[in-house]
Amino acid sequence: MMDFIADFHIHSHYSRATSKEMNLVSLYKWGQIKGIQVIGTGDFTHPAWFKEIREKLEEAEPGLFKLKPELEAEMVKEVPPSCRSIMRFLLTVEISCIYSKNGKVRKVHMILAAPSFSAAAKINETLSKVGNLMADGRPILGLDAKELVKIALEASPDCMIIPAHAWTPHFGVLGHSSGFNSLEECFEEFTPNITAIETGLSSDPAMNWRLSQLDNVTLVSNSDAHSPGKLGREANRFHCELSYFEILDALKKGDPKRFIETVEFYPEEGKYHLDGHMNCNVSLTPEETKKLDGICPKCGKKIIIGVMNRVETLADRKIGDRPNKIPFRHLVPLSEILADVLETSTSSKKVMLQYMELIGKVGNEFYILLDAPLDAIQKASSPLIAEAVQRVRTGKIHIEPGYDGKFGVIKIFADGKRPQLQDQMPLF
Repeated sequence: MMDFIADFHIHSHYSRATSKEMNLVSLYKWGQIKGIQVIGTGDFTHPAWFKEIREKLEEAEPGLFKLKPELEAEMVKEVPPSCRSIMRFLLTVEISCIYSKNGKVRKVHMILAAPSFSAAAKINETLSKVGNLMADGRPILGLDAKELVKIALEASPDCMIIPAHAWTPHFGVLGHSSGFNSLEECFEEFTPNITAIETGLSSDPAMNWRLSQLDNVTLVSNSDAHSPGKLGREANRFHCELSYFEILDALKKGDPKRFIETVEFYPEEGKYHLDGHMNCNVSLTPEETKKLDGICPKCGKKIIIGVMNRVETLADRKIGDRPNKIPFRHLVPLSEILADVLETSTSSKKVMLQYMELIGKVGNEFYILLDAPLDAIQKASSPLIAEAVQRVRTGKIHIEPGYDGKFGVIKIFADGKRPQLQDQMPLF
C-alpha cells in the first residue's frame, strides 16, 4: 500500500496545440517535479506515439509502465533531489465522438485507459477502420459514444471508460450545447459500464453532488494538460497498491479508503464556469442569462451556456447537500500563485526561477500546495509567498469567473494586504 497522485488525462506532442515537451522523458521529469506518481500517456491511438510508447516504456507493476532503465538513468539527473520518486505511466487516450442522436449533433469526449499494450493495440485496430488515427493525437471519429464503450470492453473487460470534462458546453456528455440530460440517454445499455466521470476544470465535486443521478458514479479530476507546466492542475490521490487493477477497482467501487480525494481547480477559474460571450466581454450568471432570455445584450446572438447554469438545470438537490462521496480540495497551481505574488506572468523568467528554487528547497509542487508547513515555505521564499499559499488552502482568494473559453482570473491579495506583507519580503 502506498500514497500516490495520478493524472490520467493528458496529451502527447502529437495532439494539436500541444507542446513538443509532451514526450515521455519530459513527462518523467515533470511528473516528479509536480509530485505525480502515475501519469496517463495520452494519445495511444496515434500510430507514431504508440510506437514511441512501446519502444521507451516497459511494464512495471500490473498494467503500469516505467521508462526503460537507460532513459531513466539519463533523465534522473534533471530531477531535483527533493522531488525524486517513482514515476509510472498508464495507457490512456481521449477520443472525440461526433455523431447524430435523437435529432441532435452530439460531441462527446471520452477517456479510455487500457491495461496492456495488447488491449490498446486491439482498440487501435478497430478504431483505424472508423477514422484517421494519424490526423491527431485526440482523434475525431464519427462514432456513437456507446459504441466506443463496446469497442473498449471487447478489447479488454478491464478497460476504463470515463466521459471527459463532463460538463463543458461543446464536448461534455452533460454539456449544454451538444450533450445529454443523463448518462443513460447517452450510453443506454452500456451505462453500468460508466463507473466514473471527469468533473473538468469548470466544475467541482460539490456541484456534481447536486445530481442524484450521479450518486453511483465516481468523480475523477485530471489536468487535460497540453504542456508540462499544466500537469496536475487537477488530479486524484490514492492509498492502495500501485497497480492498474487496484486503481480500476478503487474507482469502480468509489472506495474512500483507497481513493482518498481529488484535487481541484477552483471551478470559477475554469473557462466555461459562467455563461457569456468572450468576444463581447459579456459574463453572466444563470439568473442574468434567464432575464435576458439567453440572448447576448451586445450582439443579439445566443449566449454560450456555462457549467454552473447547466448544473443548475439538471440538479435535483440544493447547494450544500452532500451524499457519501470522495472528498476534495481546491488548489491554485504554484506558478499562478508566484505570478500573483511577483506581479508578472506565469511564463516569466522570475516565476520559473522562484518556482525551481522553492521546489529545490521544500519538495514537489503538490507537497508545497497541500501539505508543506508554512514556515518551511516562508524560509525557502518569503512571508508573502507563504501567506499566498495559506490563502489558497483556505479559499481566501478572489476569482473573476471564466466564461465562453476565457479562463477565470485569480487574485490572491484583492483585500489590499499585499503592501504590509511585501515589506517583509527580501529583494528577489
